[in-house]
Amino acid sequence: MPKLVTVLRPEKIDEQARNYVRSHILLPAGTIGLVCMVGGIGALGYQLLASHTYSWVTFLSSSLLIVVGAACGFAQARYHRYLFKTFPEVYAAKLRTAVAQRTRKAKSEPDVPVIEHPGRGFVTAISIAGAVLVFGSSAAAYMRGDLDLLPSVLVPWAGFFWAKLFCWRGVVD
Repeated sequence: MPKLVTVLRPEKIDEQARNYVRSHILLPAGTIGLVCMVGGIGALGYQLLASHTYSWVTFLSSSLLIVVGAACGFAQARYHRYLFKTFPEVYAAKLRTAVAQRTRKAKSEPDVPVIEHPGRGFVTAISIAGAVLVFGSSAAAYMRGDLDLLPSVLVPWAGFFWAKLFCWRGVVD
């Protein structure tokens, strides 16, 4: 008996891409952002109440860190949204790969389509520059003595993940 071949219709690809974004981008971003926000604000509260080293410079440093993290998260989310609009088959293939790995089927994994767009060569360099900016600003705030170690590490990542989460609002409802 011949096997039936399923053809991926565009609406199915769009739905799979939406499901990938919801489960592999938005859910982790919301969870990690919440943990970083609670931890960072809790550490700032400890710095204010217990160690009495909180000042206006601490407030400005933590505000600048959250803005730096949010700017990097917003930039990354905008690029991912561009990929979602232009190449939804990439996210759909990633979802199918994740499902195949979870069920451990013996089938060959689906190929992820190649992403070709102007400026593709700069994506890695820009991502590395963003990571250096976040880690460098955290290190600078800690080494200057403005913030303790925990809030200087957690606050920019809270901004990063919350910006990623809010940038997708209204796109994958």
